[in-house]
Amino acid sequence: RSGSAWGRGQAAGGVVLSLPPARFVPGVFSIVVFGSIVNECYVNRDSQDPELLCVFNENESACSYGIAVGIISFFGCIFFFVVDLYFQQISSVKDRKRAVLLDLSFSGFLSFLWFVAFCFLANQWQRTTMSKGVSQGADAARAAIAFSFFSIITWVALVLKALQRYRLGTDMSLFATEQFAADGSAAYPGYPAGSGIESTDTYQSPPFSEPADANPKGYQVPAY
Repeated sequence: RSGSAWGRGQAAGGVVLSLPPARFVPGVFSIVVFGSIVNECYVNRDSQDPELLCVFNENESACSYGIAVGIISFFGCIFFFVVDLYFQQISSVKDRKRAVLLDLSFSGFLSFLWFVAFCFLANQWQRTTMSKGVSQGADAARAAIAFSFFSIITWVALVLKALQRYRLGTDMSLFATEQFAADGSAAYPGYPAGSGIESTDTYQSPPFSEPADANPKGYQVPAY
């Protein structure tokens, strides 16, 4: 029973609670966000000024924050993808519990970071004055904002998945410790009365004895 605790093995219905493909979607979204900012969200103010400025209201912090969160999210997806692949091979219940708690904490932290990124980028974009240079990176800026919002949803979904696995692991651990004896050599309880298991005494033959009316050896029949 303890081998199924903390998400190891299969849950009810044969569905594994944590699947590696669940990491693909937020990983792709993070690539879109930091890729869009790096490639197209640094533009020239005009043709005469060679300096590249952040398209989000010329606020370098907005672009830097979006890039940083995207990179952290991407490498986090890779790390937990590997953890999911090898999770079934973790034999220690404590190590599985730590892995689930780390997944839960990291997913919640990334959900918060993406929420801040969405609000920050959307606010700075609203304050941006449109110009010829800004219009060149407008599509990339909108894509970064949109996929920041989508990333919030995906990471919240991962939080719920990790929370479900944590609760299931807690229930299985309690079941394993409460229902079974701590000593592995402890004997199993006997069958209750009326369980349908017959006692061996039922099939014991009575001890052999001579019939009371048997003729004794040497008995002579009287002659007439």
